[in-house]
Amino acid sequence: MGIHDLASGTPAIAGEVFGANAAVAERYVDLLRRHGVERGLIGPRETDRLWERHVLNSAVIGERIPEGARVVDVGSGAGLPGVPLAIARPDLDMVLLEPMARRVDWLTEVAQTLELPLAIERGRAEERAVRERIGSAEVVTARAVAPLGRLAGWCLPLVRAGGTLLAMKGASVAEEVDRDRVEIQRAGGSTPQVVECGQGLLEPATIVALIERRASTRTASGRRRR
Repeated sequence: MGIHDLASGTPAIAGEVFGANAAVAERYVDLLRRHGVERGLIGPRETDRLWERHVLNSAVIGERIPEGARVVDVGSGAGLPGVPLAIARPDLDMVLLEPMARRVDWLTEVAQTLELPLAIERGRAEERAVRERIGSAEVVTARAVAPLGRLAGWCLPLVRAGGTLLAMKGASVAEEVDRDRVEIQRAGGSTPQVVECGQGLLEPATIVALIERRASTRTASGRRRR
């Protein structure tokens, strides 16, 4: 069998990635295919490659997420990577954070249609009131949101000490890491690790910049030191 099951257009590996919830993933792809372009969620060229380019490559980053973790997906948009993660990993406590009202409406519809226990919040990660409202998480995810340095400044305050920011990136991620290393450290992050998720399943594998949130300490004067 090739990458696609010819009867349905569903990749043969969907069952391996999503397990018993593969049919739910199929319904999500169908929703994106039918409504994604008209609602400004995906480009018209993306409808024929939703599985490989968007859904499967989002789900496999679950390899880097601990069992039962609370996860905040920043700038969730069409629900990527948060919705595929929630389908593949029903053990996760998933929060989708999105600033645009029309996309919040879409995410709400998806959660209701697919009967997914998602918490959906409207707001921007860089806003203090939003951070206070949604609290912190073991893992924060982001896909195509911002350059790595700026993203770290927005997202790391949402990450608990010792937790991780998983930023889905492209082939030029090493250049981004070198360019933004100091900015990431100033935001409280460790030196980023570039990891591949879905090796042996996807070609190419999903590239992720993994940044750990360093614990803060206090000096004798009471000032914070990282």
